[in-house]
Amino acid sequence: MLVMGLAPILAPMLGGLLVNTTGWQSIFLVLTVFSALAALAVALGLPESLPDYVPRQPLKGALRQYGRLLADPVYLGHALTGGLAVAGMFAYISGSPFVFIKLYGVPAEHFGWLFGTNAAGFILVAQVNARLLAKRGPAFLLARTVWIYLGAGLTLLAVSSLHTEQLWPLLIPLFVCIASLGCILPNASACAMNGQGARAGSASALLGCLQFSIAAGAATLVGVLHDGSAMPMAMVISLCGILVVSVAMLTRRLQNARALAQAEA
Repeated sequence: MLVMGLAPILAPMLGGLLVNTTGWQSIFLVLTVFSALAALAVALGLPESLPDYVPRQPLKGALRQYGRLLADPVYLGHALTGGLAVAGMFAYISGSPFVFIKLYGVPAEHFGWLFGTNAAGFILVAQVNARLLAKRGPAFLLARTVWIYLGAGLTLLAVSSLHTEQLWPLLIPLFVCIASLGCILPNASACAMNGQGARAGSASALLGCLQFSIAAGAATLVGVLHDGSAMPMAMVISLCGILVVSVAMLTRRLQNARALAQAEA
């Protein structure tokens, strides 16, 4: 999850570097080369993990697995918690170029440094989270980090509403938002995958699908709400924060109720 969460943050830095050094056409050349290398790696270096004697399941079997997973409120709640957090990140990715470059006049060649700073925060919190897991479980850390994300998102919204002439008041809550995802994303995914057992592959696939589907909607919403200010980005991020906390708290109650019922049984 650290790699999956970090990739969309670092990608604009690489894209900006390519545009400034070799022109926008180089981006498509790099994508083509990367795709070819990935296909070659899959063909030559990624063996089939399913033994030959295990029968292949038809597509309808996979769809049934997805249906069972969607009917599991604890799995779905944790998946949506992570998905809504990713949506906030994509709202930042889609809205920040306009806010930084057009609205506040940050030179395009310096845009990557702002992205890199937030990426560094994401990495730092992810590493701290890995060490905290030795003492506390992912559900415990997730239940507390979502409130940090919400607080930073609402602060970002409040600052954006002031239409400040300086950029730095926006950067501080934005940094906290993105950094907190280094704890939310891996813990939400770990909680969702916990106990999936034989259907772990389907659970992981559905998890990724839900996350990026919701993220695409958030990125689109930032564009729809565009009004020439930082408010659309801040509104979507804060909305994601409200939903993340609401879903995370409801899921935690459902998880505790399930554990209590199992203990009584």
